[in-house]
Amino acid sequence: MKRAAIVGASGYTGRELLTLLARHPRLRAEVVMTARPDTAPEPPAFPHERPVDVLDLGRLATVDGVFLCTPHGAASEIARAALASGQKVVDLSADFRLRDPAVYAHAYGVAHPAPELLPEAVYGLTEHARDAVAGARLCANPGCYPTSILLPLLPLLAAGLVDAAAPIVADSKSGVSGAGKTSGPRTHFGNVHDNFLAYGIGTHRHLPEIQQQAGTDRIVFTPHLLPVFRGILTTLYLQPAAGVSAATMRGCLAERYAGEPFVRVYDRGLPELCAVQQSNRCDLAVAASGPLVVVVAALDNLQKGASGQALQNMNLMLGLPETDGLA
Repeated sequence: MKRAAIVGASGYTGRELLTLLARHPRLRAEVVMTARPDTAPEPPAFPHERPVDVLDLGRLATVDGVFLCTPHGAASEIARAALASGQKVVDLSADFRLRDPAVYAHAYGVAHPAPELLPEAVYGLTEHARDAVAGARLCANPGCYPTSILLPLLPLLAAGLVDAAAPIVADSKSGVSGAGKTSGPRTHFGNVHDNFLAYGIGTHRHLPEIQQQAGTDRIVFTPHLLPVFRGILTTLYLQPAAGVSAATMRGCLAERYAGEPFVRVYDRGLPELCAVQQSNRCDLAVAASGPLVVVVAALDNLQKGASGQALQNMNLMLGLPETDGLA
Protein backbone atom coordinates (compact mmCIF):
# COMPACT_ATOMS: atom_id res chain seq x y z
CA MET A 1 0.00 0.00 0.00
CA LYS A 2 1.39 3.38 -1.07
CA ARG A 3 0.71 6.59 0.84
CA ALA A 4 -0.30 9.98 -0.49
CA ALA A 5 -0.60 13.51 0.83
CA ILE A 6 -3.32 15.86 -0.39
CA VAL A 7 -2.45 19.50 0.14
CA GLY A 8 -5.49 21.72 -0.35
CA ALA A 9 -7.90 18.98 0.64
CA SER A 10 -10.84 21.25 1.43
CA GLY A 11 -11.26 22.52 -2.15
CA TYR A 12 -13.25 20.81 -4.89
CA THR A 13 -10.30 18.95 -6.43
CA GLY A 14 -8.94 17.92 -3.04
CA ARG A 15 -12.29 16.55 -1.93
CA GLU A 16 -12.63 14.73 -5.24
CA LEU A 17 -9.24 13.09 -4.67
CA LEU A 18 -10.29 12.01 -1.18
CA THR A 19 -13.33 10.31 -2.70
CA LEU A 20 -11.22 8.56 -5.36
CA LEU A 21 -8.54 7.42 -2.90
CA ALA A 22 -11.17 6.02 -0.55
CA ARG A 23 -11.82 3.28 -3.14
CA HIS A 24 -8.21 2.90 -4.32
CA PRO A 25 -6.85 -0.60 -3.65
CA ARG A 26 -3.16 0.39 -3.45
CA LEU A 27 -2.94 4.08 -2.50
CA ARG A 28 -4.37 5.72 0.59
CA ALA A 29 -4.64 9.33 1.70
CA GLU A 30 -2.22 9.31 4.62
CA VAL A 31 -1.80 13.09 5.04
CA VAL A 32 -4.70 15.49 4.45
CA MET A 33 -3.82 19.16 4.86
CA THR A 34 -4.94 22.65 3.98
CA ALA A 35 -2.82 24.67 1.56
CA ARG A 36 -3.20 27.82 3.65
CA PRO A 37 -0.45 28.50 6.20
CA ASP A 38 -1.26 29.69 9.69
CA THR A 39 -4.80 28.30 9.75
CA ALA A 40 -6.53 26.09 12.26
CA PRO A 41 -7.49 22.49 11.48
CA GLU A 42 -10.78 22.21 9.60
CA PRO A 43 -13.32 19.83 11.15
CA PRO A 44 -15.22 17.61 8.73
CA ALA A 45 -18.25 19.27 7.18
CA PHE A 46 -20.14 15.94 7.20
CA PRO A 47 -19.80 12.88 9.42
CA HIS A 48 -18.29 10.73 6.63
CA GLU A 49 -15.55 13.26 5.78
CA ARG A 50 -12.05 13.48 7.22
CA PRO A 51 -10.74 16.52 9.07
CA VAL A 52 -8.25 18.69 7.21
CA ASP A 53 -5.04 19.30 9.16
CA VAL A 54 -2.89 22.43 9.19
CA LEU A 55 -0.14 22.76 6.62
CA ASP A 56 3.02 21.00 7.84
CA LEU A 57 5.66 20.49 5.17
CA GLY A 58 7.58 18.09 7.41
CA ARG A 59 4.80 15.52 7.10
CA LEU A 60 5.41 15.21 3.36
CA ALA A 61 8.45 13.05 4.12
CA THR A 62 6.13 10.29 5.39
CA VAL A 63 4.39 9.63 2.06
CA ASP A 64 5.23 8.36 -1.43
CA GLY A 65 3.30 10.89 -3.52
CA VAL A 66 1.97 14.42 -3.05
CA PHE A 67 -1.07 15.97 -4.73
CA LEU A 68 -1.02 19.77 -4.76
CA CYS A 69 -4.59 21.10 -4.97
CA THR A 70 -3.62 24.70 -4.40
CA PRO A 71 -4.14 28.03 -6.15
CA HIS A 72 -1.45 29.01 -8.65
CA GLY A 73 1.59 30.47 -6.95
CA ALA A 74 1.11 28.45 -3.75
CA ALA A 75 2.18 25.09 -5.17
CA SER A 76 5.83 25.85 -5.92
CA GLU A 77 7.18 26.09 -2.37
CA ILE A 78 5.37 22.91 -1.37
CA ALA A 79 6.62 21.14 -4.51
CA ARG A 80 10.20 22.13 -3.63
CA ALA A 81 9.86 20.65 -0.16
CA ALA A 82 8.28 17.42 -1.41
CA LEU A 83 10.86 16.90 -4.15
CA ALA A 84 13.69 17.55 -1.69
CA SER A 85 12.28 14.75 0.47
CA GLY A 86 12.15 12.34 -2.47
CA GLN A 87 8.39 12.36 -3.09
CA LYS A 88 6.60 12.23 -6.43
CA VAL A 89 4.51 15.36 -7.02
CA VAL A 90 1.41 15.93 -9.14
CA ASP A 91 0.53 19.62 -9.20
CA LEU A 92 -3.09 20.43 -10.07
CA SER A 93 -2.39 24.17 -10.13
CA ALA A 94 -0.97 26.08 -13.10
CA ASP A 95 2.51 26.55 -11.64
CA PHE A 96 4.32 24.05 -13.87
CA ARG A 97 2.16 23.85 -17.00
CA LEU A 98 3.82 26.67 -18.95
CA ARG A 99 7.41 26.05 -19.99
CA ASP A 100 8.36 29.72 -20.36
CA PRO A 101 8.39 31.73 -17.10
CA ALA A 102 7.77 34.92 -19.09
CA VAL A 103 4.54 33.46 -20.49
CA TYR A 104 3.53 32.47 -16.94
CA ALA A 105 4.21 36.02 -15.71
CA HIS A 106 2.10 37.49 -18.50
CA ALA A 107 -0.79 35.07 -17.92
CA TYR A 108 -0.85 35.18 -14.11
CA GLY A 109 0.48 38.66 -13.39
CA VAL A 110 3.38 37.55 -11.16
CA ALA A 111 6.90 36.25 -11.66
CA HIS A 112 7.16 32.47 -11.71
CA PRO A 113 7.90 31.28 -8.14
CA ALA A 114 10.11 28.30 -9.09
CA PRO A 115 11.55 28.64 -12.61
CA GLU A 116 14.34 26.21 -11.81
CA LEU A 117 11.80 23.37 -11.65
CA LEU A 118 10.18 24.04 -15.03
CA PRO A 119 12.66 22.03 -17.14
CA GLU A 120 11.86 18.78 -15.34
CA ALA A 121 8.08 19.21 -15.09
CA VAL A 122 6.21 16.79 -17.37
CA TYR A 123 2.90 17.99 -18.80
CA GLY A 124 0.60 15.19 -17.74
CA LEU A 125 -1.91 14.77 -20.55
CA THR A 126 -1.70 11.09 -19.75
CA GLU A 127 -2.63 9.53 -23.09
CA HIS A 128 0.05 11.62 -24.81
CA ALA A 129 2.76 11.52 -22.13
CA ARG A 130 2.42 8.13 -20.49
CA ASP A 131 6.10 7.11 -20.60
CA ALA A 132 7.35 10.55 -19.59
CA VAL A 133 4.90 10.71 -16.67
CA ALA A 134 5.93 7.26 -15.45
CA GLY A 135 9.54 8.42 -15.13
CA ALA A 136 8.83 11.89 -13.74
CA ARG A 137 9.32 13.37 -10.28
CA LEU A 138 7.11 16.36 -11.04
CA CYS A 139 3.94 16.24 -13.12
CA ALA A 140 2.01 19.33 -14.20
CA ASN A 141 -1.59 18.21 -14.35
CA PRO A 142 -3.33 19.84 -17.33
CA GLY A 143 -6.13 22.35 -16.99
CA CYS A 144 -9.69 21.17 -17.50
CA TYR A 145 -10.41 23.21 -20.63
CA PRO A 146 -7.08 22.25 -22.24
CA THR A 147 -7.74 18.55 -21.60
CA SER A 148 -11.09 18.76 -23.39
CA ILE A 149 -9.47 20.52 -26.36
CA LEU A 150 -6.13 18.74 -26.65
CA LEU A 151 -7.40 15.16 -26.45
CA PRO A 152 -9.41 15.49 -29.69
CA LEU A 153 -7.11 18.01 -31.38
CA LEU A 154 -3.59 16.61 -30.97
CA PRO A 155 -4.05 13.43 -33.03
CA LEU A 156 -5.68 15.40 -35.85
CA LEU A 157 -2.84 17.92 -35.94
CA ALA A 158 -0.19 15.20 -35.78
CA ALA A 159 -1.79 13.41 -38.74
CA GLY A 160 -1.97 16.63 -40.80
CA LEU A 161 -5.76 16.43 -41.12
CA VAL A 162 -6.43 20.08 -40.22
CA ASP A 163 -5.85 22.92 -42.69
CA ALA A 164 -2.51 24.43 -41.66
CA ALA A 165 -3.61 28.03 -42.34
CA ALA A 166 -7.15 28.12 -40.98
CA PRO A 167 -8.12 29.16 -37.45
CA ILE A 168 -9.09 26.43 -34.99
CA VAL A 169 -12.19 27.44 -33.05
CA ALA A 170 -12.60 25.89 -29.61
CA ASP A 171 -16.00 26.69 -28.08
CA SER A 172 -16.06 25.37 -24.50
CA LYS A 173 -18.67 25.30 -21.76
CA SER A 174 -17.88 24.46 -18.14
CA GLY A 175 -19.77 23.85 -14.95
CA VAL A 176 -19.27 26.37 -12.16
CA SER A 177 -17.01 24.06 -10.10
CA GLY A 178 -14.24 24.88 -12.58
CA ALA A 179 -13.93 28.28 -10.90
CA GLY A 180 -12.99 26.66 -7.59
CA LYS A 181 -14.59 26.65 -4.16
CA THR A 182 -14.18 30.35 -3.36
CA SER A 183 -17.26 32.14 -4.61
CA GLY A 184 -17.20 35.47 -6.42
CA PRO A 185 -19.85 37.76 -7.94
CA ARG A 186 -19.78 35.90 -11.25
CA THR A 187 -20.04 32.40 -9.73
CA HIS A 188 -22.57 33.20 -7.00
CA PHE A 189 -25.66 30.99 -7.33
CA GLY A 190 -27.90 33.96 -8.04
CA ASN A 191 -25.82 34.91 -11.07
CA VAL A 192 -25.35 31.38 -12.41
CA HIS A 193 -28.86 30.01 -11.98
CA ASP A 194 -30.95 30.35 -15.17
CA ASN A 195 -28.04 32.12 -16.84
CA PHE A 196 -25.42 31.34 -19.52
CA LEU A 197 -22.50 33.51 -20.55
CA ALA A 198 -19.18 33.72 -22.35
CA TYR A 199 -16.14 35.15 -20.60
CA GLY A 200 -12.39 35.62 -20.95
CA ILE A 201 -12.45 35.77 -24.76
CA GLY A 202 -8.85 36.03 -25.93
CA THR A 203 -7.60 36.52 -22.36
CA HIS A 204 -8.32 33.26 -20.52
CA ARG A 205 -5.30 31.88 -18.68
CA HIS A 206 -5.71 28.46 -20.27
CA LEU A 207 -5.14 29.82 -23.79
CA PRO A 208 -1.30 29.94 -23.57
CA GLU A 209 -1.35 26.38 -22.22
CA ILE A 210 -3.50 25.18 -25.12
CA GLN A 211 -1.35 26.98 -27.69
CA GLN A 212 1.86 25.64 -26.16
CA GLN A 213 0.75 22.02 -26.25
CA ALA A 214 -0.90 22.25 -29.67
CA GLY A 215 2.12 24.04 -31.11
CA THR A 216 0.06 26.76 -32.79
CA ASP A 217 -1.35 30.19 -32.05
CA ARG A 218 -4.23 29.70 -34.51
CA ILE A 219 -6.59 28.61 -31.72
CA VAL A 220 -9.58 30.82 -30.98
CA PHE A 221 -10.77 29.80 -27.51
CA THR A 222 -14.09 30.96 -26.09
CA PRO A 223 -15.03 29.64 -22.62
CA HIS A 224 -18.59 29.77 -21.27
CA LEU A 225 -20.09 29.25 -17.83
CA LEU A 226 -22.91 26.71 -17.64
CA PRO A 227 -25.56 26.73 -14.89
CA VAL A 228 -24.45 23.24 -13.77
CA PHE A 229 -21.96 22.14 -11.12
CA ARG A 230 -19.65 19.79 -13.02
CA GLY A 231 -18.73 18.93 -16.58
CA ILE A 232 -17.20 20.44 -19.72
CA LEU A 233 -18.49 20.22 -23.25
CA THR A 234 -16.12 21.49 -25.96
CA THR A 235 -17.00 21.92 -29.63
CA LEU A 236 -14.10 22.26 -32.08
CA TYR A 237 -14.78 23.82 -35.50
CA LEU A 238 -12.07 22.65 -37.90
CA GLN A 239 -11.27 23.41 -41.52
CA PRO A 240 -10.09 20.04 -42.84
CA ALA A 241 -7.01 19.69 -45.01
CA ALA A 242 -7.63 19.03 -48.70
CA GLY A 243 -9.31 15.69 -49.27
CA VAL A 244 -10.00 15.07 -45.56
CA SER A 245 -13.52 14.15 -44.46
CA ALA A 246 -15.25 13.85 -41.10
CA ALA A 247 -14.98 10.07 -41.48
CA THR A 248 -11.21 10.40 -41.90
CA MET A 249 -10.94 12.43 -38.70
CA ARG A 250 -13.18 10.03 -36.81
CA GLY A 251 -11.04 7.12 -37.98
CA CYS A 252 -7.88 8.91 -36.85
CA LEU A 253 -9.26 9.46 -33.34
CA ALA A 254 -10.66 5.93 -33.11
CA GLU A 255 -7.28 4.46 -34.08
CA ARG A 256 -5.29 6.74 -31.76
CA TYR A 257 -7.45 5.98 -28.72
CA ALA A 258 -8.22 2.33 -29.38
CA GLY A 259 -7.65 0.48 -26.13
CA GLU A 260 -7.40 3.64 -24.03
CA PRO A 261 -9.41 3.07 -20.84
CA PHE A 262 -10.59 6.67 -20.47
CA VAL A 263 -11.18 7.98 -24.00
CA ARG A 264 -14.18 6.81 -26.02
CA VAL A 265 -14.79 7.74 -29.67
CA TYR A 266 -18.41 7.49 -30.79
CA ASP A 267 -19.40 5.73 -34.01
CA ARG A 268 -22.69 7.62 -33.94
CA GLY A 269 -24.43 10.17 -31.74
CA LEU A 270 -22.88 13.00 -29.72
CA PRO A 271 -21.47 13.17 -26.18
CA GLU A 272 -23.45 14.71 -23.34
CA LEU A 273 -22.41 15.81 -19.87
CA CYS A 274 -24.64 13.25 -18.17
CA ALA A 275 -22.68 10.44 -19.85
CA VAL A 276 -19.33 11.49 -18.35
CA GLN A 277 -20.14 13.15 -15.02
CA GLN A 278 -18.64 11.30 -12.03
CA SER A 279 -16.24 9.46 -14.39
CA ASN A 280 -12.65 9.85 -15.60
CA ARG A 281 -13.70 9.46 -19.22
CA CYS A 282 -13.53 11.86 -22.16
CA ASP A 283 -16.09 11.09 -24.87
CA LEU A 284 -15.47 12.26 -28.45
CA ALA A 285 -17.59 12.46 -31.59
CA VAL A 286 -17.03 13.84 -35.09
CA ALA A 287 -19.58 15.26 -37.55
CA ALA A 288 -19.55 17.08 -40.89
CA SER A 289 -21.09 20.54 -41.02
CA GLY A 290 -20.88 22.23 -44.41
CA PRO A 291 -17.23 22.97 -45.20
CA LEU A 292 -16.15 22.29 -41.63
CA VAL A 293 -15.69 19.26 -39.44
CA VAL A 294 -17.08 19.56 -35.93
CA VAL A 295 -15.56 17.57 -33.07
CA VAL A 296 -17.40 17.37 -29.75
CA ALA A 297 -15.70 16.41 -26.48
CA ALA A 298 -17.30 15.92 -23.07
CA LEU A 299 -15.63 15.25 -19.74
CA ASP A 300 -16.07 15.82 -16.02
CA ASN A 301 -13.94 18.83 -15.13
CA LEU A 302 -13.34 17.54 -11.59
CA GLN A 303 -12.23 14.10 -12.75
CA LYS A 304 -10.68 13.81 -16.21
CA GLY A 305 -10.19 17.58 -16.13
CA ALA A 306 -8.50 17.57 -12.70
CA SER A 307 -8.43 14.98 -9.90
CA GLY A 308 -9.08 11.86 -11.96
CA GLN A 309 -6.32 12.67 -14.41
CA ALA A 310 -4.06 13.56 -11.46
CA LEU A 311 -4.66 10.12 -9.99
CA GLN A 312 -4.04 8.53 -13.40
CA ASN A 313 -0.67 10.28 -13.44
CA MET A 314 0.22 9.47 -9.84
CA ASN A 315 -0.59 5.80 -10.44
CA LEU A 316 1.96 5.78 -13.27
CA MET A 317 4.56 7.65 -11.23
CA LEU A 318 4.26 5.18 -8.34
CA GLY A 319 4.29 2.11 -10.59
CA LEU A 320 0.65 1.24 -9.92
CA PRO A 321 -1.98 0.15 -12.47
CA GLU A 322 -3.13 3.30 -14.26
CA THR A 323 -6.82 2.61 -13.77
CA ASP A 324 -6.65 1.97 -10.01
CA GLY A 325 -9.28 3.99 -8.16
CA LEU A 326 -10.78 5.21 -11.44
CA ALA A 327 -12.58 2.25 -13.03
